Amino acid sequence: MTCLEAGDDLAGQLAGVSGTVYVAGGDGTVRRVACALAGRPGVVLAPIPLGTANNVARSLDLEGRPQEILERYRHARPAPLDLGRVRAPWGEDLFLEACGCGAFAHALAEYGPEEGKSPLRAVQALIRTLGGFTPLPLALEVDGETQPAAPLALLEIMNARATGPRLQLAPQADLGDGRLNVVQIDAEKLDGALAYLAALARGTLAELPSVESHTAGQIDIPYLGQVFHVDDQVRPAQPGATGTVSVSLWAGALQVLRPEPEA
Repeated sequence: MTCLEAGDDLAGQLAGVSGTVYVAGGDGTVRRVACALAGRPGVVLAPIPLGTANNVARSLDLEGRPQEILERYRHARPAPLDLGRVRAPWGEDLFLEACGCGAFAHALAEYGPEEGKSPLRAVQALIRTLGGFTPLPLALEVDGETQPAAPLALLEIMNARATGPRLQLAPQADLGDGRLNVVQIDAEKLDGALAYLAALARGTLAELPSVESHTAGQIDIPYLGQVFHVDDQVRPAQPGATGTVSVSLWAGALQVLRPEPEA
């Protein structure tokens, strides 16, 4: 058994580990450990959420105090944990929560996480960005089928239910179901700001007319130099650059300790 806390020398502690790795920290720490352990046999990840958003833990139905979660782990079994893979002009990335372009990628810069993580501030930043963002027409290729080009105000490829400061964009997502959730907002059908606020609060964003949500295993996105984010990391705009951002699923990239759902 290995126990890790946020701020520790992760690379040093993860060298040669085996068995169950308990990770105490927020989403960023869990992501770094998960990406480092991906593809390594004989290792099981066990998050102990200590962050603000805890998107990964919430997607695994892990909520409560650390002592309560540790007690639930007594009756847990290893289960697959998927990761997303990104191959892009800027290089290769792995993500645990989400990646995408459009309004949320731009809102990350405005949000300023160093000022303190707040779901309300994040939603407000997203709504402001949606109102003034000039989207690019993108013709996605999803599982080998090319979609008609459309101006997408937001495009998020979700592995977890939520990303950022608890923005629940894909409430039906499962971190181990072998699928990614593609969430698109059509800029030509934008609903009012209050509708987005209410839908995000209720977890019913997909019910809005401007929102399309479906699952996929491979998504190819035209790259026209636009800003992207990979989890909480921003990939800055590269004006004039072109290419393709290919997003695919690494199904069962590692194992995670997953308690049975509470009755």
